[in-house]
Amino acid sequence: MTVTENKALMNRFVDFINTADAALGEQLVSPDAIFYVPGRPAPLRGQQGYLEIIAMMRAGFPDIQWTLDETIAEDDKIAARFTMRGTHQGAFFGVPATGTKIAVQALNIYKFAKGKIVEERGQPDLMGLMQQIGAFPH
Repeated sequence: MTVTENKALMNRFVDFINTADAALGEQLVSPDAIFYVPGRPAPLRGQQGYLEIIAMMRAGFPDIQWTLDETIAEDDKIAARFTMRGTHQGAFFGVPATGTKIAVQALNIYKFAKGKIVEERGQPDLMGLMQQIGAFPH
């Protein structure tokens, strides 16, 4: 795939993240995809693994939405900068719901093969998120 095609796929992937549409995820995520998640001892795998990530975020922030702010693409990789926005309405990493609206940056690197995502290395600003919901002082 070309860089332009990978960028278009990335935009569709944001739709998948925001909707958790399993059919769309099947089109975009390789069954063998590997997702490296901070704080997890082992990577998650495939579309089901990514749906687990979405479910974890939605448990704490049911209205969470991701915005793709910037992409830098080269060959079969894209670095993507996101903003995650939502309202803390459920427990998240042990912090009970606060009703606080959050806006948090994430920088992820994706690898593509045969028109699908095969790897993600995610680096969300968990410290900033935890500060915003009152887990840590600012």
